[in-house]
Amino acid sequence: MKKTYDFEKGVEVIGLMSGTSLDGLDLCHARFFFKNGKWTYETLNAEDEPYPESLKQRLSRAQTMTAQEYALLHSDYGLYLGQRVKAFMERHGCSEVALIASHGQTVFHQPHLRFTGQIGSGAGIAAESGVDTVCDFRTTDVALGGQGAPLVPIGDRHLFGSYDYCLNLGGFSNISSEGEIGGKPARIAHDISPVNYVLNHYTRQIGLEYDKDGDIARSGSVCRSLLEKLNSLPFYTQQGPKSLGREWVENEVLPLIEAERGEDGSPLSLADKLATFAEHTAYQISLNIKQKTADKAKVLTTGGGAFNKYLLERMRFNAPQATFIVPDEITVKFKEALIFAFLGALYVADQPNCMSSVTGARYDCIGGAMYKA
Repeated sequence: MKKTYDFEKGVEVIGLMSGTSLDGLDLCHARFFFKNGKWTYETLNAEDEPYPESLKQRLSRAQTMTAQEYALLHSDYGLYLGQRVKAFMERHGCSEVALIASHGQTVFHQPHLRFTGQIGSGAGIAAESGVDTVCDFRTTDVALGGQGAPLVPIGDRHLFGSYDYCLNLGGFSNISSEGEIGGKPARIAHDISPVNYVLNHYTRQIGLEYDKDGDIARSGSVCRSLLEKLNSLPFYTQQGPKSLGREWVENEVLPLIEAERGEDGSPLSLADKLATFAEHTAYQISLNIKQKTADKAKVLTTGGGAFNKYLLERMRFNAPQATFIVPDEITVKFKEALIFAFLGALYVADQPNCMSSVTGARYDCIGGAMYKA
């Protein structure tokens, strides 16, 4: 018998999010309501957990693994996620959770080849947690010719629609807003540039997971020649739906930074690399925000980068037409996990959770695969 979900009374979902920066697992337990054609939510519990070093190392090597190693990691990581969810539910007394919605860890993302890969076995999550699990949200959209990303904008529309723009500063920055396609109202969204994926790559070289408050970047100087090369990358002139993956960073961005030399012919210092890339990020963000009538555009700003004070300063300098609003800490840290929980809610409500206006797919779809506990 098919399970029914009463969204008028509220349905509890746990969303799992793991970003490309490999800083750990976000878990967000929320209750979703659908009444009179509108979605609302309340956040019940949220936590982030750093990965064990051994798992982080395996995840960082996933792109170069053999097929057998990759399949084993997919299974092991799913079992790990299920175990962490079970422990989370026990800590918080979550007895009414109807569903888990897992983003998984992106390893491959090449939509131009009709291919994307997020690991973390849904069967493993369901088996270990005892809760029905939806995962693999991107592949249907990619099969339909879309980018499979970003997926968060449908949550931006339904849950955070009072803002002019929703900006996320994670491993990559992405933005969404209401606009038009072919003269019809549509949600418009795309990835902007790498952020923490690059910044954290360099801080880890000195044993730091991230640049706290952007203090190291603040101590550096912007290399204008490198900044110009970064801003001239062809991706930034592409029109329409577009998304970024780690392959692009590793093939296009990091070699550019490593090849740059200072006036004395020596490689750039770590501080100068961070300062330059923060400026690059802030500049690219500024190009994607338009002033709204006579008022500044209200930009909801979330993700780990929202805690980077120096980056925020450079964003405000580069985009005086915008008011960057950093909300409460729970929303900043867990908005993406919350919205993946929402994607799961849409899945079981039999409503589209992936918008073709955002991804470029042939039509909207209900993305995901269900694993019954």
